[in-house]
Amino acid sequence: MAWFWVVVVGGVSVSLLVLRRIANRAKVCPSKAMMTGKTVVITGANCGIGKATASELAKRNARVILACRDVGKGTKAVKEIRRRTQSGELVVKRLDLASINSIQMFADNLRKEEQRLDVLINNAGVFQCPYTKTEDGFEMQMGVNHIGHFLLTNLLTDMLKKSAPSRVVVVTSSLHKRGTMNFDDLQSEKAYNKAKSYANSKLANCLFSRELARQLCGGNVSVYCVHPGMVMTNLSRHVVPRFIKILLTPLALLLGARTNFEGCQTVLYCSVADEVAKETGKYYGNCKVEPWHQVATDDGVAKKLWEVSEKLTKLA
Repeated sequence: MAWFWVVVVGGVSVSLLVLRRIANRAKVCPSKAMMTGKTVVITGANCGIGKATASELAKRNARVILACRDVGKGTKAVKEIRRRTQSGELVVKRLDLASINSIQMFADNLRKEEQRLDVLINNAGVFQCPYTKTEDGFEMQMGVNHIGHFLLTNLLTDMLKKSAPSRVVVVTSSLHKRGTMNFDDLQSEKAYNKAKSYANSKLANCLFSRELARQLCGGNVSVYCVHPGMVMTNLSRHVVPRFIKILLTPLALLLGARTNFEGCQTVLYCSVADEVAKETGKYYGNCKVEPWHQVATDDGVAKKLWEVSEKLTKLA
């Protein structure tokens, strides 16, 4: 009888997987636009959604700059991508979003060595890590997920304007709806809850996207805020032990979690699709516009976050 149950469980698993694949077809980027002659920067491109996005953009003949904290891992990612495609250009540059000095050096290098910047994809992130601070004293999740990307984007805005029409794609999470902006404790020094702090940083991504779109309005630089869904990346390394993740991945995929390829599709869509070229300041999921959650719609809070971020990064 044991073999019978093995067959039943196997058959059900395969059926669920097939149904899941069918259901996910609509989530694949529908645009066939090529990126020949265009330069794209992707933060955190050595793994997960970032690497998958880099691979897809290379297939479209883009010049892709993988901005990674660990250059060795970035180089390894390039070798893996090259097994899938020989198209496009792949360049690895060091960028540590937990360091203002590193961000400034990256931006200086990019301005000197690159002729243009067509798409900036703010993808890198830290998820529910123990309480730590960045090199400059920011809580790690807020520092990397929001403040680092805020500074990077501002330092590269002139390049984006000169290369217009251009785009900024900010990768957030649907968990932003659980976040709040407590300006009296933005760095969680009075109280730290790793899940809450992650949600706060992702809400900051949304508010930043809205204010950035407002400030760049009319400048032919479009801003897109994207949630990729629940994706099986190594982002959860601080929460789920690696061996448990390996064991649970097949079940998670059957229940609707996404692969990196699936997770990158909306990021890809907002980076290349001609049909959204004139859109800006909107929220996207599953390759379409979705409504903003109410918590992300306070433009007064978005403006205040911008002003606070300017002071923290010494831009103001």
